[in-house]
Amino acid sequence: MKFVGSFAFALLAISILSYGVSGSAFATTDPNPALTISSDSEIYSNGSVVTVSGTIGDYDALSLTASDVMAIVKTPDGTNFVTIIQESPSSDGSFEFSFVAGGPLWKVNGDYIIDVKYGADKSKITINYVGGEQVVSTPEPEPEPEPEPEPEPEPEPEPEPEPEPEPEPEPEPEPTCGAGTELVNGICQVIQTEESTEKGGGCLIATAAYGTELAPQVQLLREIRDNTVMSTGTGTSFMTGFNQVYYSFSPYIADLERENPMIQQTVRTLITPMISSLSIMTMAESGNEAEVLGLGLSVIALNLGMYIAAPAAVGFAIHKQIKSRK
Repeated sequence: MKFVGSFAFALLAISILSYGVSGSAFATTDPNPALTISSDSEIYSNGSVVTVSGTIGDYDALSLTASDVMAIVKTPDGTNFVTIIQESPSSDGSFEFSFVAGGPLWKVNGDYIIDVKYGADKSKITINYVGGEQVVSTPEPEPEPEPEPEPEPEPEPEPEPEPEPEPEPEPEPEPTCGAGTELVNGICQVIQTEESTEKGGGCLIATAAYGTELAPQVQLLREIRDNTVMSTGTGTSFMTGFNQVYYSFSPYIADLERENPMIQQTVRTLITPMISSLSIMTMAESGNEAEVLGLGLSVIALNLGMYIAAPAAVGFAIHKQIKSRK
């Protein structure tokens, strides 16, 4: 009798443990009352549409602090992001957005993390991506009947050629200014509006590099600038000084990118690591001077290491190797 009781207790313990392990593999809902989110499924294959819906607790559409919902989809290891979505909530605080699972950034199978943020409130869910080949079947079009050839008309006699007028000298073309700039006295300058003055204008170099203001990377830069950096006095002062320097040269670089695809691709390759490092700033709480300043200094140090210290170390090592061979 004692053996039977022990055996039943062991079976019950194994059942509870196995349920706990399997249930923690991924989460399709986050019941945070301030920001509740959920996905329409748990497992997605290549090409599947992922739909995420949620509700903002105590949402006030007329509040001055009302903003868009920001969502970042990260790889299973949490180091890189594959999709960025920005969605405006409805008047009742509900929201919904969709994206396609699959593409060049979905390199591995596993549990992808969806971080959703509204102001200082954050929620997180996980979806399981199983990959596979995407199959899209399209019906073959029916062949159109070939029209019967019409009889060719008899050729008309060629008219005598008129003397060509002497070509007038073409005026020198004016420079073409990109989006967010205007031509003033033959020079492209940034269009100054009330909104651009308050928030710091557009990201001209990144917009030209990725081809549109709706690119996820450009939206991430705008979100970090408006909702994180400029939510503090220190960040606002930094952006004021930064904009004076940035907009003195960014229109020229943006125009060069639009005119030369090779320059556009080069700039995109150079700024992609910087944009990835700036995603660290989303971890700072809006309006928190200490967090924004601390993470901002960390990002600056990280970029100095990537763009200055690391190339300098490589160059020094190569120079030392060449000198030792002589």
